[in-house]
Amino acid sequence: MPTLLLTGFEPFHTHPVNPSAQAAEALHGLTVGDWQVHAALLPVDPGGAAAALTPLLDSLQPGAVLLTGLAAGRPQVTLERVAVNVMDFPIPDNTGQTYRDAPVCAPGEEGAAVPAAYLSTLPLRDLLAAWRDAEVPGSISNSAGLYVCNAVMFHALHHLHRSGRAAVPCGFLHLPANAFLAAEDTRLPYLPQAEITRAVQVAAQTLMR
Repeated sequence: MPTLLLTGFEPFHTHPVNPSAQAAEALHGLTVGDWQVHAALLPVDPGGAAAALTPLLDSLQPGAVLLTGLAAGRPQVTLERVAVNVMDFPIPDNTGQTYRDAPVCAPGEEGAAVPAAYLSTLPLRDLLAAWRDAEVPGSISNSAGLYVCNAVMFHALHHLHRSGRAAVPCGFLHLPANAFLAAEDTRLPYLPQAEITRAVQVAAQTLMR
């Protein structure tokens, strides 16, 4: 059975919940035709996230990869166009580490070059059209930031390229705050968690079709 790997993140910083984790947990096991969603939660630190993600990419051999995370302050769901090989953290990760001008992936032992960036291999316009048809507010973002979300997107695309699976659709979806987080900080725009989960579900179903 072909698999779509769906990832979310654990809570981090001042956010007691993470909408990406709630969406991933809700959609684990979802099937469309012969496809099935396998959801996993990643730790909010680049080393731990890569250590969790790499064996999933290798063991599941997914036919598509949809990575998700929280972008508190954004008013809608956003598809990331590009991941860059830079970490420059505005806040510490969940291990307390802060990176400055550091690469996500350094050259290998053989000196193999690492690209400065990777473009998403998701069908971005098809996903936007599916959201529009489902009345989900969404857009394309041209910056995934320089925090752990960007690092995970870059790592996943780099690993797929190195493994000869560059054609596998893979990319990142940023989610807005949910109502729980907005109640904690009334300055945040938000969507209800059910709508956030529906946005991820529509994206996953579109990829699996």
